[in-house]
Amino acid sequence: MARISHHGAVTGVTGSCHQLHLPGEASLLVDCGLFQGAESSDAENGAPVIDFSIAGVRALVVTHCHVDHCGRIPWLLAAGFTGPIYATEATARLLPMVLEDALKVGVTRNQSLLDNVLARLARQLVGVPYRHWFQLVNEEGVEVRGRFQVAGHILGSAYVECDVRCGAERERVVFSGDLGAPWTPLLPAPKPPSRADTLVIESTYGDSLHEGRRQRRKRLREVIEHCYRDGGVVLIPAFSIGRTQELLYEIETLIHSQSRNSAPGALSWRDVAVIVDSPLAADFTRAYVELRALWDAEALGRTRSGRHPLSFEQLLTVNSHDDHLRLVNHFRATARPAIVIAASGMCAGGRIVNYLKALLPDPRTDVIFVGYQARGTPGRDIQHYGPKGGYVVLDGERVNIRAGVHTLSGYSAHADQGDLVRFVKGIRKGPSNVRIVHGDEEAKQALAARLRRELPAATIDIPG
Repeated sequence: MARISHHGAVTGVTGSCHQLHLPGEASLLVDCGLFQGAESSDAENGAPVIDFSIAGVRALVVTHCHVDHCGRIPWLLAAGFTGPIYATEATARLLPMVLEDALKVGVTRNQSLLDNVLARLARQLVGVPYRHWFQLVNEEGVEVRGRFQVAGHILGSAYVECDVRCGAERERVVFSGDLGAPWTPLLPAPKPPSRADTLVIESTYGDSLHEGRRQRRKRLREVIEHCYRDGGVVLIPAFSIGRTQELLYEIETLIHSQSRNSAPGALSWRDVAVIVDSPLAADFTRAYVELRALWDAEALGRTRSGRHPLSFEQLLTVNSHDDHLRLVNHFRATARPAIVIAASGMCAGGRIVNYLKALLPDPRTDVIFVGYQARGTPGRDIQHYGPKGGYVVLDGERVNIRAGVHTLSGYSAHADQGDLVRFVKGIRKGPSNVRIVHGDEEAKQALAARLRRELPAATIDIPG
């Protein structure tokens, strides 16, 4: 009955944008994200574009506010889209901050232009509670309702159930957005829907399994203690929303447990400075605290016991650019152990780049990757060539890598292959068609092969 076309996240993991075509001329968009890394070259000289007709698009549904799912919204508005933009209440709160920052970094710092875009967004943005059915289309015998369910990826993230009715026919189409891994810090795990006739599912880690929570925390502790003994800096590239807050939560856990259990003369975690060098991340962290009603039971229990998982004693926030540069030069000139969390998560821009240029040549430095590194990004190059003693090009400058390079996949905010399969198999009235998107080719093929074994009656497609 309904037909789906894809305008991103089909040849890689970025640019998510899916169109649900309904009987007649009406359609819906689910996400409208930016391409990043090597995938941005598929667009017009890397510039964001809306290269599909929006004539019949009645509404945009946003699963969450990472830029690879929402970053093309300003261009959608410029193309003439005037319909409602639906998001969860938390995403609606965070989305203007994300888009303003993305435009400042990639387009313009003209505040008048930015204000015009944000005012337009505010007129069209509609916040909807989780688990609440809302009307998307009701015309010419076609009715579509939508519902957001917890996805556990970042605060406010959702998968979307679309209930399509055309006369006596009914179809349930589910778009996964990005699904979180179980035991993601702060957030409850996603629960499968009761029904899906067609499922569009991400596959970022469709070919791999994450470390368990205990193991990943142990490895994080070991890297930090190693760097502390060497008198070096731990650099963690992380997205301002989601990953930064999850890392702060885990570091506070380590500080709390090590402080209680440490022997006399042992490493004192209370002496380790934890620095968030990102005004945007600081703003998001405050929003996370204000929206803590969406936290999971474990995190809420800690706050009731008097702990502050996102605002502990050693935490320092760097706001001004001058203070940022002074701190970079300080670490370049002196050996002082510290943990620095800074954006961007793929090292493609932002303040982390200055730290990397200054500290990658220093063997006392350790870099920890805790999220996916897309093809063509500096993060992927550091991850690949760093352990071989190679180099990376940053701002046109060749930087030798002498630092330790570590990847902790367990901190990914994405579900792994096992989690994705459990999500699909957990749907009580399971899908007859699964469309696999948002992954490198190897990941999509691996997930497809697994799902074909687990769901022999279903059609498993990889859109091209």
